[in-house]
Amino acid sequence: MLIDTHTHLDDARYESDREAMIARAREAGVDSMITIGCDLATSQAAVAIANQYPFVYASIGVHPHEVKHIADDWYGAFRQLARDSKVVAYGEIGLDYHYNHSDPELQRARFREQIQLARELKLPVIIHTREAQDDTIRILKEERASEIGGVFHCFSGDAWLAKDAIELGFYLSFSGILTFQNAAMLRDIAKTVPTDRLLIETDCPYLTPVPHRGKRNEPAYVKHVAELLATITSGSTMLTAEDMGRRTSENARRLFKIP
Repeated sequence: MLIDTHTHLDDARYESDREAMIARAREAGVDSMITIGCDLATSQAAVAIANQYPFVYASIGVHPHEVKHIADDWYGAFRQLARDSKVVAYGEIGLDYHYNHSDPELQRARFREQIQLARELKLPVIIHTREAQDDTIRILKEERASEIGGVFHCFSGDAWLAKDAIELGFYLSFSGILTFQNAAMLRDIAKTVPTDRLLIETDCPYLTPVPHRGKRNEPAYVKHVAELLATITSGSTMLTAEDMGRRTSENARRLFKIP
């Protein structure tokens, strides 16, 4: 029983074999998956794909790279999309100061607006943050995001960000990055996260975990994240990959209200 909480099933790299890729995920034990919107078009695509499969759900929103493209009618369109029962979250939203594809000041303004919209829609938020820890936490606090909750997706921050996120009541989602050879510090941080705050994801088609590094990522590979997470968070209690799958799935169902 696994839930991949962050996928991009609409990606063009799946055009030739999307059905087979989703079937492989089911065969690997992936019970449900959430496909993520990064702008209006991909949000619409995410909802359309979610409605093709009873076990796929969708998130809608605008990635910080894309907020420079937000038009006057986008938020109204998101309100309409949110009426669909398959929409379980708002995101991915946040701040990215590494690439600055959108101006940082504009990123902060749009981040606030989207948290406000998520609160209006009563949807948990999926947070993307890169080299923007202080501003991300500050804005989440000021906009009372803890009232709706959410997750720091593809967590790769430092111990202080993990601490701040957990204190806000947020979840941390770990991806294939956890399996990378140079991710020792991240594995150490994962050990400190309470198991009731853990989620797993692939962020596919990106960040393919070991042992499939170098290939296109897909939801079936989320099992490798669960397996590693189980070994490094067991402590005095031995956890199996099945235990970790069950616990992270319970967390995902609680946060996203997945039946």
